[in-house]
Amino acid sequence: GAGARGPPLPMPLKWYSIPQCWRYERMTRGRRREHYQWNMDVWGVAGAEAEAELLGAATTFFRRVGLGAEDVGIKVNSRQVLAEIMTKLGVPDDKFGATCVLVDKLEKVPLEAIRPDFLALGLTDEVIDSLVEVLALKTVDELRVLLGDDSKALDHLTSLFAYAEAYGFSDWLVFDASVVRGLSYYTGVVFEAFDRSGEFRAIMGGGRYDKLLSTFGGQPLEAAGFGFGDAVIIELLKSKDLLPTFDASGVQVVVCAFSPELHGAAIEVASKLREAGGAVDLVLESKKPKWVLKHAARLAAEYAVIVAPDEWGQGNVRVKNMAEGEQADVPVGELAEWADANL
Repeated sequence: GAGARGPPLPMPLKWYSIPQCWRYERMTRGRRREHYQWNMDVWGVAGAEAEAELLGAATTFFRRVGLGAEDVGIKVNSRQVLAEIMTKLGVPDDKFGATCVLVDKLEKVPLEAIRPDFLALGLTDEVIDSLVEVLALKTVDELRVLLGDDSKALDHLTSLFAYAEAYGFSDWLVFDASVVRGLSYYTGVVFEAFDRSGEFRAIMGGGRYDKLLSTFGGQPLEAAGFGFGDAVIIELLKSKDLLPTFDASGVQVVVCAFSPELHGAAIEVASKLREAGGAVDLVLESKKPKWVLKHAARLAAEYAVIVAPDEWGQGNVRVKNMAEGEQADVPVGELAEWADANL
């Protein structure tokens, strides 16, 4: 891995994985004890280029499944912004992590329910109220007035929003000073995608975690990434009638021999089509044409190719277009060209 002892990996490093994940969890809609999750990380980049690339990938996915910026927004903030605010409010550094955990809860519970927890950390009522006031700010410019022009955290955020313009996903982003994410390892920019109707919990989330590797004994290395579980996005796509049916098999051509003696010829035909890039289902037994056509229709294949004795004797195969119902003989030597033109 990125922190392993051994030959160093070339940096910057981008990777992704889609593992099956488990957790001890009270199950609710869009949150399960077992799920699949798309993880994507960029290692070795200190600037906002990393977060911009990650959000570019996420928004590209949303677009490809039929969702737009009117359906999904991405709240963006920086834990460094919160750290600078707390410094100005006089909150000690050693209380920062615990304060972030409480701030993360404010989205789900009212302030008065957890005010005693803030007070237990040593924050005064005045500091708590000032903090909550700042968390309600919705523009970087408002924060700039508070933190000043020399704020590194705001510089990083400003760069990210500028890159978002270049990528073309700026209309997806919403600055929200209250977003901190619940996990303590985040060190900078944090983000989470939400459905704009407000029906579901967070769709995906992530951010910057520059100290994570060193926490586990590795060399310090800048890093940013996200986790994108399958549960909420499936519910969202269902609600908008965008979830694919997965009825199509992906098979483009079904190839079948008319008789056992011609199975070798059918193998040759299937191999030529596969070499040309076709997705081919080779039927492993000889079947009557009626069965082959039903099988091709069941798979939603585009073509059925039957290797029959008369056509094969003339150097041809019979190809049926499943959508149009038309059939034609194609010379075996021209199958690659036919595949290029039709598949």
